[in-house]
Amino acid sequence: MTTTSMSPRRRAAGRVIASVLAVALTLFLAMLAWVGFRAVAAQEHLSAAQRMAGDLRQTLASDPTRATAAVDALSAEVSAARGLVGDPVWNIAETLPWLGPQLSAAATITETLDTVLAGAARPLAGIAADGLTSLAPRDGRIDLDALASLRQPAEAAERVLISASQQVDRIDRAPLIRPLREGVEQVDAMLGEFTTTSAILANASELLTAMLGSEGPREYLLLFQNNAEWRALGGIPGAMLTLRTDGGAIELATQASSSDFPRLDTPILPLGDEITGIYGDHPGRWIQNVTQIPDFGVAAPLAREFWQRQHGDELAGVIAVDPVALSYLLEATGPIDLPTGDTLTAENAVSLLLNEVYLRYPDPREQDDFFATAAAAVFDRLLDAADPQKLIPALTRVGEERRLLVWSADGGEQEILDGTTLQGALPDSDADVNRFGVYLNDGTGSKLDYYMDVGAHATLCTVTPVAATAALRLELRNGAPDDAATSLPDYIVGTRGETTIGGTLRGVTRTIAYIYLPEGASLGTRAASTGEAMEVGTHDGRTVIGWWADTAPGETATLDLTANVPTAPRVEVLMTPHVRDAVSPAEPARCDSGR
Repeated sequence: MTTTSMSPRRRAAGRVIASVLAVALTLFLAMLAWVGFRAVAAQEHLSAAQRMAGDLRQTLASDPTRATAAVDALSAEVSAARGLVGDPVWNIAETLPWLGPQLSAAATITETLDTVLAGAARPLAGIAADGLTSLAPRDGRIDLDALASLRQPAEAAERVLISASQQVDRIDRAPLIRPLREGVEQVDAMLGEFTTTSAILANASELLTAMLGSEGPREYLLLFQNNAEWRALGGIPGAMLTLRTDGGAIELATQASSSDFPRLDTPILPLGDEITGIYGDHPGRWIQNVTQIPDFGVAAPLAREFWQRQHGDELAGVIAVDPVALSYLLEATGPIDLPTGDTLTAENAVSLLLNEVYLRYPDPREQDDFFATAAAAVFDRLLDAADPQKLIPALTRVGEERRLLVWSADGGEQEILDGTTLQGALPDSDADVNRFGVYLNDGTGSKLDYYMDVGAHATLCTVTPVAATAALRLELRNGAPDDAATSLPDYIVGTRGETTIGGTLRGVTRTIAYIYLPEGASLGTRAASTGEAMEVGTHDGRTVIGWWADTAPGETATLDLTANVPTAPRVEVLMTPHVRDAVSPAEPARCDSGR
């Protein structure tokens, strides 16, 4: 038998290969350990930053002057995390299968956040910290130079945020583990939100500078919507004032009541077949009904034309607010003593202006005078002694609840308002959400809507790649006193003897609801506890469902419907602003309801 042995050269080569593999394995394990250590450390910094981000929102709401310091602390944590994820070893690890995409995404997100904090959040925090004091009215005037100076940092922040969003969009999310993928999506949503905020701030600087008379005097009509008598946009316009601006100076001028305006035989402006098919021609013949149309872009020009024909003033635009908005603003002004001897506060403004005034004054002109006096007092205080730190959150809440609407006769300025809550437009749907509109109008000629509670709920029923169905439930609850027919004065119950102006029994509230389906949607089933719900027309591509409901004190009326809607992952409801916060229906929307 012959034996063979490995040559010394082959044995040496084997030892070299084994050594190289051992070194490579050691380096690989060392690299993983290094990356793992730095990833854990980076995660600790990012977790701390996440907690600080939650605190930052509260800081901005409660004390904006501390915003810069809060952003600096947040930025320090994110910068520390960025320093841990950007070294050469980490970059090499990003080329590995499976692990590489995770590390690359984490590094991109960390670097993006660091860039955004330095290039966008810090300038915006500076505006919040320093801008409020400079923008506070002094002697009835706002510093237009200070207002205009907000535009440049806001636009710079917007550019940084857009670039950051594009960087995040390039991350391939398919191979990412779920927690990391969700983190990327959260950052993406946050960047979108802040980009919108920056754009709004830049546009607001431009718009407000012009509206406040930077190029000469202007005059605006200020409508006060009375939520005790519903109209689709909030309430019937009762009291109204004109607002004059010039070089940042603001003053209230002419006061009027809706009762000063004639009822016309024909609409003051053309309404179009779609609107008249749903609402008739009343919105164009009575100034009290202009807000019956749930589109301020239609209602405001009607109000403007009524005023200009009556008073001859050339108006630059129309602004609408309601008593609930005034109550929020009173949180920034503090209590205000009125010439009547009343003290107007954030707590009593709504009840005083929407209910007690009718118990006190039987004459509608006296009621409107009281309302206008109270509103003028609030605005005077806002221009003299409002707390800027409290005013911003109050105005934000007013805007979010659509209690402040603005329309400009200047087309370019109106474009800036487009897409904001101030526009008061019909609900828009998109690939992410189907939006229903629920708009309420009083049908009794009364002030009984002060006692009404309303709630709406929408839910998705079925979703496929090509179609979806959704359900909507609307609930009306009459909280008026049981003896409303005898205990409340005629003006509140809207009486003509034993019945109301709308023909219902004294003390009964009639609500006329218009439900706007999302664009491209069609009605499925519907079921109402009282009255009849039916299609009444289309408005700007939206099918409109009309429903009349009579409710006596203590009664509840409900409407359930389903609709075939475009595919989207969410549904929302926009609703007429009313006296109290919306309540949840006793039951959620039902996918199996109706006929």
